[in-house]
Amino acid sequence: MAILDTLGKYRNTGLLLLRLGIGVMFIIHGFPKLAGGPHGWTGLGGSMKVVGINFLPVFWGFMAAATETFGGFLLIVGLFFRPACILLVFTMIVAALVHFGKGDGLQGASHAIESGILFLSLIFIGPGKYSVDKK
Repeated sequence: MAILDTLGKYRNTGLLLLRLGIGVMFIIHGFPKLAGGPHGWTGLGGSMKVVGINFLPVFWGFMAAATETFGGFLLIVGLFFRPACILLVFTMIVAALVHFGKGDGLQGASHAIESGILFLSLIFIGPGKYSVDKK
């Protein structure tokens, strides 16, 4: 399959497509949470109790919403790429633990787990050459 073998030359294009797709989806997923304001952030931040943090739920909720929204944007442009991925991994760990805590099991937590694995992998891979960071 000579055609399939040549696709390796387009690794950076593949990374760009991945960053665009996942970044847009996380903006779509995170922006309503960010727009929810302090009332919504309080509920979201209350999720931190799964890791033993029971204070400042508004702050933690805002941070989660901002991480998903602005983290998605940073993925797209490839700016502060690895720090954004680290924050997104942490957010996905908390999300997965919340699903397990609610009794949703692996089925309910799978999206957060899969996203966490993706962001963890991207920390090592980097944003590619079509990015502001260019690493």
